[in-house]
Amino acid sequence: MKMKLPREFYLRDGLTVAHELIGKKLVTNLHDGLTGGIIVETEAYMGAIDAAAHSYKGLTERTKIFYGAGGFVYVYLIYGMHICTNVVANVENFPEAVLIRALQPTDGIELMKIRRGKKNLRELCSGPGKLSQALGVTKNFYGADLCGDEIFIETTDFQTEVAATKRINVDYAGEAANFLWRFVAVGNKFLSK
Repeated sequence: MKMKLPREFYLRDGLTVAHELIGKKLVTNLHDGLTGGIIVETEAYMGAIDAAAHSYKGLTERTKIFYGAGGFVYVYLIYGMHICTNVVANVENFPEAVLIRALQPTDGIELMKIRRGKKNLRELCSGPGKLSQALGVTKNFYGADLCGDEIFIETTDFQTEVAATKRINVDYAGEAANFLWRFVAVGNKFLSK
């Protein structure tokens, strides 16, 4: 039986959460329908020890969500046009998060195709901006509770080997650019490009 992940799942360090999110299902249940997919790619962002993390330089209006308990959504805009969906991890005052980079679409695929304006299954959720658009995630999801009913993550029977690699597009982060904090479902065809 599929179960929504409890708050306790998120109240652990970002690396553990990022690794264990592989194979779970991210779901949105919005007015126009339910959509979801298996999480096949994540990246951990580890706060004060991670120059690639938005929370690296401390508390700001943008990063305040990181400083509460895990299990909430952090969204931000990249390139002025794409929403990135993140899971806040750890306990209060440990500002860590996990970027969801790719999903294997499973639910509401026709609705995802409409939202994305794409017909190719591999193009629906193979990148953070793509999956946010496919799931209907907007800037209004900032602070949404993953233990609620609008956006949540649930268990699955999905089995995969998980590999750790360098994160993508964090070359600016010095030494942190080399940390193996990206997790992928090995060989999955829905990974980001």
